[in-house]
Amino acid sequence: MSDLKPSEIVKELDKYIIGQGKAKRSVAIALRNRWRRRQLTPDLGEEIAPKNIILIGPTGVGKTEISRRLSKLTDSPFNKVEASKFTEVGYVGRDVESMVRDLVELTVGSLKSREQEAVKGKAMAVAEERILDLLLPKSGDPAHPGSDETEGSTVEVITTERTQISSTREKLRKMLRQGKLDDRFVDLDVTERSMPMVEVFSNVGMEEMGINFKDMFNSILPRNTKRRKIRVAEAMELLAQEEAQNMVDMDKVKRMAVEKVEQAGIIFLDEIDKIVGKEGGHGPDVSREGVQRDLLPLVEGCTVMTKYGPVRTDHILFIAAGAFHTIKPSDLIPEMQGRFPIRVELDSLDKSDFVRILTEPKNALLLQYMALLRTEGVAVVFEDDAVAEIAAYAEEVNAATENIGARRLHTLMESLLEDILFEAPDMAEKKIVIDRAYVEEKLAPIKGDEDLSRFIL
Repeated sequence: MSDLKPSEIVKELDKYIIGQGKAKRSVAIALRNRWRRRQLTPDLGEEIAPKNIILIGPTGVGKTEISRRLSKLTDSPFNKVEASKFTEVGYVGRDVESMVRDLVELTVGSLKSREQEAVKGKAMAVAEERILDLLLPKSGDPAHPGSDETEGSTVEVITTERTQISSTREKLRKMLRQGKLDDRFVDLDVTERSMPMVEVFSNVGMEEMGINFKDMFNSILPRNTKRRKIRVAEAMELLAQEEAQNMVDMDKVKRMAVEKVEQAGIIFLDEIDKIVGKEGGHGPDVSREGVQRDLLPLVEGCTVMTKYGPVRTDHILFIAAGAFHTIKPSDLIPEMQGRFPIRVELDSLDKSDFVRILTEPKNALLLQYMALLRTEGVAVVFEDDAVAEIAAYAEEVNAATENIGARRLHTLMESLLEDILFEAPDMAEKKIVIDRAYVEEKLAPIKGDEDLSRFIL
């Protein structure tokens, strides 16, 4: 993070997201401010709260992608949640604090995998020794001195047998590393757990009960081991996983995860406009303002109890997003508005943006389809006029029906390439050129029939 200036963050985001310069600048500044805060003295750093952001724009313009790429870029814990899934306490639905618990759970899992990867080499070495113990039969007592044997000859016999065993072990090790023993079977004790089914019905969800049933039963129930015949290759993998888990210090992982969430966590609150109640609301509307009031302590900064210990939310960055078609950010409760000081309106996408989205990003849609078909030995080439025509269709269909932004391109591309994707394995012609005429031939009939267009495109 210390090497990433705001301009460099924007450049990295530009590799995957077209346009939306204002939104990229806002998130880049918010992220850099986190690094700046950590350079301050602890007492002053504690006082500086993150500047939370509201991204305003229709679906499919890059709101979620900006946040997700940002977290990957800085290796920050990230959790995307739909605000509409949560309800006020007292109603059936998810509790808002569960978003922080989920973020901690995801971070613990990520760090655990990383730690296991770091000790993979050591784990493989230990697993190899255990496999060799299984492959090399245990010898009995090397010798029992009789009445006619001297002590010297006994020592000599023992030494000879040990040398032979060591030599055989090294030969087996060499064969094991070369993969010559992969198909041989060994007897391995595999741990099996019989987990009882537990159903909990509660209006505040499982997370509020403060009990982790899985962990509880794991510690109570006895371990059932079952001897199975397993191929050496599979046994090696199972033993390596087991050893890697034993080598990881889970207490350290949990501490690191909590600290990382508190200092660098990002929660993306999508559809925040859906929890704004209308005046005089009733029925499903009555809970909406309550959800905002439940969210407020999290955004302001509070302590959430998780199974890994208390987690403070004071410095978690909240990025909210919504279309705000029928309401305005000012319709949020005043306290919530004050906690989201940065508002950025994202631009709607036009034809030129769609052309760039199809061709420029590292994960451009055209590159994805070309790579997929290359696996069948089929080379697909898209001419410039064909790309422009696809973009024009996307703009027209978005204008005529619901504006779903860049997601419209996925629908168009599937309709356009359906025949090629279906017939690719049996095609004699291994090079296909997609030109404007081909695009018109495939998409014009659908677009011409308005009813059909609404269903398909």
